Amino acid sequence: MAPPDFTIEKGLWSRGKTPAGIDEAGRGPLAGPVVAAAVILPAGCELGGIDDSKKLSEASRNEAWEAITGTAVAYGIGIVEHDVIDRINILRAALKAMEIAVGNLRTRPDFLLIDGNQGLSILVPQETIVKGDARCSSIAAASILAKVTRDSIMARYHETYPQYNFGSHKGYATREHLDALRAHGPCPIHRRTFSGVLTGMPERQSPNGDPPGETGMPVIQRPLRIR
Repeated sequence: MAPPDFTIEKGLWSRGKTPAGIDEAGRGPLAGPVVAAAVILPAGCELGGIDDSKKLSEASRNEAWEAITGTAVAYGIGIVEHDVIDRINILRAALKAMEIAVGNLRTRPDFLLIDGNQGLSILVPQETIVKGDARCSSIAAASILAKVTRDSIMARYHETYPQYNFGSHKGYATREHLDALRAHGPCPIHRRTFSGVLTGMPERQSPNGDPPGETGMPVIQRPLRIR
């Protein structure tokens, strides 16, 4: 499949529009935040090396980060933490992260190109594009910034909770991660409403004899807050 291109943006640029591409990373993991990015690339941009972040190696994503941030008119990052995900659900959290990312742009876009099929509660004209990170370069650029940001957050969490090896799987439900959950129980950044976390919890009783559940969970103290 051909990499994403600027066909959609060129149509908007020709009408004098300033579009922002928007995407997120981290809807599927069992731990950590969901992160979104919004990117405004300059009119006429032909930046190469941009693709769906999932198709790029870590080294290629890091190189693309430097190219994107060095070229962009503006970019913004939005982060919604694990506890908010548990409270409002992952779909709403991902949309909230996207809205935060748009709000953090120093230049105001007048058109939004959003990966997926869900629009944002922002009074700006917008288009949702299913598999947009594989079709639209601005969305692909946003997917790279979101992925690199989230990976760096999970690498820092790995230093605090090394027993889960977040630096390797980034919180996704790998066999290694599920085995660690069964061995250690969830830590504070695990998403307690996700089935993989629930099924990975060891069947233990709390010291006061309560059945397994909120009172009986083995819990590691205080999460690291990353802003």
